[in-house]
Amino acid sequence: MLTSILLFGFVMGMRHAIEADHLAAISVLVSRKRRGRDMVRHGAIWGIGHTLALGFISSIVFFSPWVLPKTFGPTLEFLIGLLLVALGVHLLYRLWRDRVHIHIHHHEPGRPHLHAHSHRDEPASHAESPHEHDHASWSWRTLAVGLAHGAAGSAALTVYVAASLESPVAGILYVLLFGLGSILGMAALTAAIAVPLRATATRLTWANRGLHSVISLASIALGVRLAIAQGGVLWS
Repeated sequence: MLTSILLFGFVMGMRHAIEADHLAAISVLVSRKRRGRDMVRHGAIWGIGHTLALGFISSIVFFSPWVLPKTFGPTLEFLIGLLLVALGVHLLYRLWRDRVHIHIHHHEPGRPHLHAHSHRDEPASHAESPHEHDHASWSWRTLAVGLAHGAAGSAALTVYVAASLESPVAGILYVLLFGLGSILGMAALTAAIAVPLRATATRLTWANRGLHSVISLASIALGVRLAIAQGGVLWS
């Protein structure tokens, strides 16, 4: 029985990763990445942050007399809505500011790779355009968004389910498996997101910019809807 419940937690973690607000946030966060493996890595980092937040809250609830207040979830969901709006607006601003397009770039020696070129400073040629490459394997911003999502939304429900198990140890194990499912689910989701972003980046700059615009507008719309809904709960 316990094994089935723990397996259920893992499956629910994978499903949880693909909720709309998670999809909107991670789409914005990885939209400017050049390589598919970087996108997947950031999806996993989001999942790690999500799991750390759930584990921290669960530990406090399991091993202390503290009880989650009723406004805990709605407050954090409201803040998540504002965060989604901020992420979407920032992406739109960068698209307008940089006027980015994608081209193939070569380093000698080495294989050619995609390079995002900006017309912000209007240099005379690509050769004169300063550019930078994002080879960082870690992102504290992605981790922070994962932490926020882990603390908000279904955190209380997940903790309550875990707390109903036969022991705190079983509850913590449930949360960890739920977290592992969310890590793998988000990594798989970002792998799927990488396909159209990479496909349009290689040849279709206009389509790539359009896709970025859709991602940013969807994030803003979802963020506004979430903030209004949760604001109504908080101030009703």
